[in-house]
Amino acid sequence: MPPFQRNWAFFLDIDGTLLDIAATPKAVHTAKADCRLVAALYDKADGALALVSGRSLKMIDQLFSPMRLPAAGQHGVERRDSRGRVHRPSFSTEVLERAAEQIREFAARHSGLVFEEKGYSMALHYRLAPHLAGAANAVVREAARAAGEKVEVQRGKMVAELKPSGHDKGRAIEAFMREKPFAGRVPVFLGDDLTDEHGFRVIDRMGGHAIKVGPGATVARWRVANPAAARAWLANWLENGG
Repeated sequence: MPPFQRNWAFFLDIDGTLLDIAATPKAVHTAKADCRLVAALYDKADGALALVSGRSLKMIDQLFSPMRLPAAGQHGVERRDSRGRVHRPSFSTEVLERAAEQIREFAARHSGLVFEEKGYSMALHYRLAPHLAGAANAVVREAARAAGEKVEVQRGKMVAELKPSGHDKGRAIEAFMREKPFAGRVPVFLGDDLTDEHGFRVIDRMGGHAIKVGPGATVARWRVANPAAARAWLANWLENGG
């Protein structure tokens, strides 16, 4: 792992990185210790910490209430900067709503599938029905094809999603790094999933530290075994980061 430095800016994925993955998104909960860790990191980094997640900003705030941290939600589609301003695309959600019809109907017909609507994106989870992985991904791809070039598929661990084209976690991190208090610091991004690879590539170009949490192929240079190891490493930076 990289040697600790005081001038880091932290970008942290949530599910599978800070928190253990649960059977469904709604089953994930934060412990008081998790919130204390994130709050302490935010304070010691002088505010240069952002949560970067596939969850919506609303869902992120519910998990880490009463904190309202800088955050990128829905894989970078929406972003709240350090001043609390929320940036969203000029995108008609009607396109996604039409695409959602067949995905929602498919989920309703198959036990174990969970359809999740987030506002600017939607997800079909098949963690409880892994044998339906191929069919679930095919349905989402077909919905994206029917919707046209304005939307794209984002694959992840046991999930296939639809979101507006041209947005990802890497671009969200780039936007944060142009702003105070992130600008001029060394970016450090911890993530566990395919969607985090966009961020890892950006971090690498910026000369920062990309850290993969858990197994799987990755472009990240560094790796920790699981969320517990990630939390322990972050806590160690609090104690020894200068």
